[in-house]
Amino acid sequence: MKILLDTNVFLDVLLERKDWVNSSQAILDWCEANTGSAWVSWHTLSNLYYVGTKMVGAEAAGEFIDTILEDFQVCPVSTETAHISRKLHFGDYEDAMQAACALSAGVDWIVTRNIKDFATSPVRAISPDEFVLKRNC
Repeated sequence: MKILLDTNVFLDVLLERKDWVNSSQAILDWCEANTGSAWVSWHTLSNLYYVGTKMVGAEAAGEFIDTILEDFQVCPVSTETAHISRKLHFGDYEDAMQAACALSAGVDWIVTRNIKDFATSPVRAISPDEFVLKRNC
């Protein structure tokens, strides 16, 4: 089983979002225990750093990314991946990029709190809570 985590799952943990941090942290813990099963898109890392530096500071944001890179594989991207993301015609281009990255990595699920945004995704999206239940995290 391979998963790609959407940016919002990481932000739940980095920003300690009260309503979502527990399930999102459980997923990160699962990813740490299941090396090679977890994927992150390249652009998620830049988004995390950008938001993180504004919310928790550059040092904490950088350390968080270092931790992610210990447990996650970065999805392979190319010009073809960019073309695929454009052809997906999502309402939000960043979500289309996530779906294209998920395809390039051959993951089984995209874990996100924005399920409705991935309704037309070629890779099934599930919520963090659903993943935690399925995997007994």
